[in-house]
Amino acid sequence: MRGRRIERVLARRPNLRYPLGADFVTRLEGQTVRGVRRRAKYLLVDLSSGDTLVIHLGMSGSFRVVGPRRGPPEGAPHEAPYETHDHVVFEMASGAAVVFNDPRRFGFMRLVLPGAIDADRSVGALGPEPLARSFTADVIAAALRRRKTSIKAALSDQRLIAGLGNIYIVEALHRAGLSPKRRASTLVTRSGAPRPQLGDLVVAIKEVLRDAIANAHRPYGEDRFRVYDKEGRPCPRRGCRGAITRIVQSGRSTFFCPVCQK
Repeated sequence: MRGRRIERVLARRPNLRYPLGADFVTRLEGQTVRGVRRRAKYLLVDLSSGDTLVIHLGMSGSFRVVGPRRGPPEGAPHEAPYETHDHVVFEMASGAAVVFNDPRRFGFMRLVLPGAIDADRSVGALGPEPLARSFTADVIAAALRRRKTSIKAALSDQRLIAGLGNIYIVEALHRAGLSPKRRASTLVTRSGAPRPQLGDLVVAIKEVLRDAIANAHRPYGEDRFRVYDKEGRPCPRRGCRGAITRIVQSGRSTFFCPVCQK
């Protein structure tokens, strides 16, 4: 899409998780895509009009590219091999079609006015990107210093870290040897400096996410995770004789080893 003009938009239904909006199609057609980027779990498509198209895939959303192919003659009905759950189609001037498919319709798309993305209700309040060089123990220490919640709850707050989900929080805490029930502020000294365990956690978060990206083509299976969904299994940490336990925190399953995670 980058550098291409959006020739036509097919909104094959009026809503996804939320309504697309009466002007959704007209604000997109004829615009050139200036850039495509990611912020946490959101895709941001910057348009020549200054608008930004914010996209969230939800739980089952995905994109595929069809073509490039020749379009129908002017005035002819459009015929394409689109599937039942192909809800939004971006037909590009190159002849390619970028198709959004979402069987469960938990994804959404909406347009944000020029200059308003930093104040957007979804994107504007997000914390730092965990894979950015600027994401360090010092940065996270400032956010955790006065947190009385558990470290699991703190890491789940998108205002603290952008885009870190439940599974990878569980995995990172195990790698760092930290109990998910531990109070977040105990990882910071009274002066506000990060304790060594917080540095270990930052390293673990980055490792877990990089491993996940490297294995993104593989389905969620038993060999993908160390502790997630492994209740009752022996702890995989060398020398540990504990077993993985499941608890519920803030309505989400947490898996951890009560022996080696302190």
